Amino acid sequence: MTAEQFADRHIGPDPDDERRMLETVGYGSVDELMDAAIPEVIRWHGTLDLPAPASEREVIAELRALAARNTVAASMIGLGYHGTHTPAVIRRNVLESPAWYTAYTPYQPEISQGRLEALLNFQTMVTDLTGLATANASMLDEGTAAAEAMTLARRASKSKSPVYVVDGDTLPQTIAVITSRAEPLGIDVRVLDLGAEELPGEFFGLHLQYPGASGVVRDHAPLVAAAHAGGALVTVAADLLALTMLRPPGEIGVDIAAGTTQRFGVPMGFGGPHAGYLAVRAGLERMLPGRLVGVSRDADGNPAYRLALQTREQHIRREKATSNICTAQVLLAVMAGMYAVYHGPDGLRAIARRTHDMAARLAAGLRTVDGVDVVHDTFFDTVLARVPGRAEAVVADAAGRGVNLRLVDADHVGISCDETTTGAHVQKVWDAFGVPAFDGAGGDALPDELRRTSDFLTHPVFRSHHSETAMLRYLRRLSDFDYALDRGMIPLGSCTMKLNATTEMEAITWPEFAHIHPFAPDAQTAGYREMITQLEAWLAEVTGYDAVSVQPNAGSQGELAGLLAIRAYHRDRGAGHRDVCLIPSSAHGTNAASAVMAGMRVVVVACDADGNVDLVDLDAKIDKHRDALAAIMVTYPSTHGVYETGIAQLCAKVHDAGGQVYVDGANLNALVGFAKPGKFGADVSHLNLHKTFCIPHGGGGPGVGPVAVRAHLAPFLPGDPSGAHVDGRPAISAARYGSAGILPIPWAYLRMMGAEGLTRATGVAVLAANYVAARLRNHFPVLYAGNKGLVAHECILDLRPLAKSTGVSVDDVAKRLIDYGFHAPTMSFPVAGTLMVEPTESEDLAELDRFCDAMIAIRAEIDKVGSGEWPAGDNPLANAPHTAAMVSGDEWPHPYPRSVGAYPGAVDRMAKYWPPVRRVDGAYGDRNLVCSCPSPEAFES
Repeated sequence: MTAEQFADRHIGPDPDDERRMLETVGYGSVDELMDAAIPEVIRWHGTLDLPAPASEREVIAELRALAARNTVAASMIGLGYHGTHTPAVIRRNVLESPAWYTAYTPYQPEISQGRLEALLNFQTMVTDLTGLATANASMLDEGTAAAEAMTLARRASKSKSPVYVVDGDTLPQTIAVITSRAEPLGIDVRVLDLGAEELPGEFFGLHLQYPGASGVVRDHAPLVAAAHAGGALVTVAADLLALTMLRPPGEIGVDIAAGTTQRFGVPMGFGGPHAGYLAVRAGLERMLPGRLVGVSRDADGNPAYRLALQTREQHIRREKATSNICTAQVLLAVMAGMYAVYHGPDGLRAIARRTHDMAARLAAGLRTVDGVDVVHDTFFDTVLARVPGRAEAVVADAAGRGVNLRLVDADHVGISCDETTTGAHVQKVWDAFGVPAFDGAGGDALPDELRRTSDFLTHPVFRSHHSETAMLRYLRRLSDFDYALDRGMIPLGSCTMKLNATTEMEAITWPEFAHIHPFAPDAQTAGYREMITQLEAWLAEVTGYDAVSVQPNAGSQGELAGLLAIRAYHRDRGAGHRDVCLIPSSAHGTNAASAVMAGMRVVVVACDADGNVDLVDLDAKIDKHRDALAAIMVTYPSTHGVYETGIAQLCAKVHDAGGQVYVDGANLNALVGFAKPGKFGADVSHLNLHKTFCIPHGGGGPGVGPVAVRAHLAPFLPGDPSGAHVDGRPAISAARYGSAGILPIPWAYLRMMGAEGLTRATGVAVLAANYVAARLRNHFPVLYAGNKGLVAHECILDLRPLAKSTGVSVDDVAKRLIDYGFHAPTMSFPVAGTLMVEPTESEDLAELDRFCDAMIAIRAEIDKVGSGEWPAGDNPLANAPHTAAMVSGDEWPHPYPRSVGAYPGAVDRMAKYWPPVRRVDGAYGDRNLVCSCPSPEAFES
């Protein structure tokens, strides 16, 4: 396969298709189209300085060479990252299955019932193990989950104190993230040794680790009671595997539990991605950040799942949002939940018991040696050994034997056991410490009063799928419920749902990438770090910036990192008073939420009738806030899908007033190869690698949101969380390189596409959007357009006039598209009552035409409603989507044939996708909030 062929594989339309599309749009070439669409003031006419594109075989060989430079050692470092065995049936049929990794966030619940059920399993697993009432559908990692718990406690606590107490035996990277997130919000974090120091007189929240970072298991009940007496809320960061044996935090009145589910079958991946978790007691569920799956009912009254309490989403709440979290770690949460389903409660107990027995036996052997002191008598999986003056030598000796231990300080070594620990590993640790032959038992190191007595995972789903046959069929059944890119086009505006090539995905499960601890010695991670250095350099070249950090593990976290860099830059120059962030009214909602989290005041700039930033209002806002102006956040192309002509002028105005320009990189898929934000006036951007650079959405995560900056902001990029606040820089996520385990995906995409392929992809993406706009403009008004009536990579179809004249809503059209075999475009964002369509470059002309034909057919159906041929409340749109059970029922009371409901237009009857439920009643689910697995009886007719 030649290098050019990979771009041909990735880009859907072939040259003949492109010519036909160009004829429809009215241009002779893609370059001519791009010259007309992109303002010349920002147009870049160079060639990207990237390596010549490699073939798929060559890329695999290069990744193999990089992987070979990593050393897979037995990891006994611990600190929240543990070796685990991913069951092969889950690895092959979830992590490596496009039915799961190419799906989108389940905003359309009728076609997302499989992943919603899987997430409900995850939530049930977390609530059962923690003993709390409600858990969300995952967080980005343990560090960010703990930071969200802190801000939740501040909102819910009646205490007016700004003090947040963190136990000194908390994971160091968690302390780093909490501290970074607290400072801009005016929260005073006090890290105390709660084994020796008293709680302060007033504080609003308390964070405890269970077991502690040192491994010790302590009874936290007295601290919980003392905190509650002072009006504070308590968070416990708990190890879920340990909770199969230890008393859950909910049983001592803890308010919030946070942590990670990494050791439930998710590889370490040099730091991520992993599904963090957050659970709360009753009464706090409506303050819970992130996504929450709830049980509701469909139009027939049958149980159906949906995302609950969606009004918490940031695109609705904007600067009033209490969190900027706009994504989750769905793919990893599905894996962790399925790990619990596959093993069941007995299997998890057995894994935990074996892990504990290994640690206890390890400790017993160490106690036989003079000069080695096992510090704690009670522990679960981690032994802290005191070896005065010898710790470094012991760790080095163990590393030479292929085992990584934790160097705590000059006198202490930490050793953590896990599911993968063997007797041979324990022997190597003993050899490093100088333990003579030991053949004794370890006993038990869990205190009797802290043993778990309550049952968990009692729902039948955790007791029914323990054979591989049963598990395989369960996973297949759930994936059959869902619509993902392996079925057809997902034309979501602003989300860039292009296909993730199999070759890009291949390396992520290789042991040399999957089984590396984020705190492994540098000598063992040379291949990873070289790959990351190359990726950061390529991203800098593509965007025109000078430096990139891949630490942010979501776009929202990249936003926060960029704004904190701006804040630190102003402070460094003695301008710490600059705290106003200008944000256009059309911006992504996370922009405003991130600005508030960065300690900035949000001032909204109006947009004109064409959806562009109103430069007159911008002048007025700059004049009013000139001395306090910190930054402007602007999405380019705009959230309305337009190349605004005033972007360079906007940048100059803000710079003249002393501010910095943040260009949201969500729409970078319309710029690569044709314009560079770092060259047309921007100072910082975050990049959505899960949009432009092919990391899959995974049903709502994982994502990666690197932050790219010009040179003057480079000193303020995120620091290493394992050494909190390196050079005063904040920790954005819990690992230095964030979700490093999936960085081979964008690396491979960039390496195979090369400069020409990337540039062509952008051009075809813009061509596809304009083709869709041209075909549909006479049926649905295209709301915004730029130069010569052109859009960028997406277009907004205005359904408001039709809704007003016929009563057919944007929801009706979205649900009817399911009957035609499509995921709906983005609904009512950025304008209520509209559909935003982004076809991407990876859909071929046949699929683009299938979508356009479906939309045109739906317009004809709307006209039948408008003319009175079909009643307003009983028509194919109002009743959509149609399930197989509905159209095959004994009764059919509707005024249109069953065939119109089931097989509209030219739908292929042999390849028909049937939604498992009818339209879901979201309001019912919010009024009757149920966020864990319902009983089987709920599904009886």
